Amino acid sequence: MKNFLIILLLIPLLLSAQEVKVEEYVLDNGMKFLLYPREGSPNIACGWVARVGSVNERPGITGLSHLFEHMMFKGTHVIGTKDYKKDQEIIARLDELKDRIFAEERELQRRFRLGEVDDLKDPKYRSKRHNELLAEFDELLKKQKELIVKDEMDRIYTRAGASGLNAGTSEDWTIYFINVPSNKLELWAWLESDRLMNPVFREFYSERDVVHEERRLRVDSTPTGRFEEEFNAMFWTASPYNWQVIGWPSDLEAITRREAKEYFGINYAPNNIVACLVGDFKINEAKEIINRYFSRLKRNPVEAEPVRTREVEQLAEKRMIAWAETNPKVVIRYHSVADGHRDEPALLLLGSLMNGRTGRLYKSLILEQEVANSASAGQYGLKYAGYFTLSGTAKPGHTPEEVEKALYAEINKFKDEFVGERELQKVKNQWAAGNFRRLESSFYLMFQLLINEAYNGWEQINESPKKIQAVTAEDIQRVAKKYFKKENRAVAVYYTKEGTQEDPMLAGLDEEEKQQVRQFKGMLSQARAEQLKKMLAGFEQRASNAPEEKKDMIKVMKKMVEDRLKALEGGKQ
Repeated sequence: MKNFLIILLLIPLLLSAQEVKVEEYVLDNGMKFLLYPREGSPNIACGWVARVGSVNERPGITGLSHLFEHMMFKGTHVIGTKDYKKDQEIIARLDELKDRIFAEERELQRRFRLGEVDDLKDPKYRSKRHNELLAEFDELLKKQKELIVKDEMDRIYTRAGASGLNAGTSEDWTIYFINVPSNKLELWAWLESDRLMNPVFREFYSERDVVHEERRLRVDSTPTGRFEEEFNAMFWTASPYNWQVIGWPSDLEAITRREAKEYFGINYAPNNIVACLVGDFKINEAKEIINRYFSRLKRNPVEAEPVRTREVEQLAEKRMIAWAETNPKVVIRYHSVADGHRDEPALLLLGSLMNGRTGRLYKSLILEQEVANSASAGQYGLKYAGYFTLSGTAKPGHTPEEVEKALYAEINKFKDEFVGERELQKVKNQWAAGNFRRLESSFYLMFQLLINEAYNGWEQINESPKKIQAVTAEDIQRVAKKYFKKENRAVAVYYTKEGTQEDPMLAGLDEEEKQQVRQFKGMLSQARAEQLKKMLAGFEQRASNAPEEKKDMIKVMKKMVEDRLKALEGGKQ
């Protein structure tokens, strides 16, 4: 009891320390900067976010937002090529050829619809002209490759002492980030403004194939990847969250550079971008550098529009049955609320009450009933909608249906009974401590500020913890009754496909960890030796600080990196 009272007394201190005072600076072109100087840090965590993700796409160009994440590292008119003029001539010719190839492909698609063609990719169905155009196209790609200076932007940053250049795409945003020495802020401003002002979309068609391969590794080749994609498409009826960030295969094969330029013009305009600096810099000096470089960007008079199509109310339970190379399990999704909704804090805490080694699912399904090997729950708020998910992997000798029944029983307890004060306060304390720890890192603070800004404003970083602490037992019961209804859910039941043999390296991991490891393995195939060495160093550092329950997963991932590095250094691809 004494420790519990001490923690209660510490909560106000944690919340007061949570306050992050950011200075906003907005240029005439509409580009916003979030500035947070931090003394004692030798570096500056720099990043910017474009308010665009897969939700902003349309059928025909799905996956384009993620493709841009790749294209933005391909250089500009001064970076990434040995001969810009010749490079531009090749790009123009590639666009022209692609238009002619598409005309041939449209004829193939017409014949495919009529049943005259069995496989659109089978060369025997192509016309002679089609094959000639493809051969000329491939020859031009080879010539372009000879002009390319690979990863030049990365090398410029690395030589200047910067690290961690990377990017990420979600359903709602695309973020770019790096850590730079405090005396290299001007280099960051020059490079980032240059790739926004002078994008070339070099290697567009070959990089499109790289993304297609990434899709194959992350989705098509994983045990449940395509099923999860199908489940997601079933869950959303009207919303453009219906497709995955990686995009549909047919769209990845068909997106043109012309479509990409139009998309970029609106979604990567300065008035749709927010940048953030956290670390060792002086506000006035930073503003001067920002003005010098980012004021060059031209505002687009056409503003990016919010998503119009809203999800319709679900009227009946949806159900998917699958046989996959996985252990028997069940996944349940309920439609819930978007990020920032007034019900979100209660749903987040409800997920925490169920999760973890001290959560209700572990105690009930794993320890007491012994029907599951793993179970989890959580609220996921997106920009325009959200969902609450529950999942559980059946213990040998038990079925997914037993796990499903046990999950519903735990959900119903929240509807029928108030959560005890002590149990509720415990998860609130965990949230407060977690938020406080995340702010210690300049990089994670920069990342959180940008993501919050992409949703509902960076101020959420200060407001959300207070909203979490204000949640009552009545709020928990209210949201449970409101959202956890049979007609509001979709259910995926997985049975083990005959002949399935699990990778022995994954023994001992729960189902969620296994999925993370499989996706990580797919990503490794694209990593270079230098990146793998950095990953190894990171694993060494994380292994000692990681929670005990995550150490087995980190050990497996570290071994995968070591094996991949040995293969590369041994000349194997």
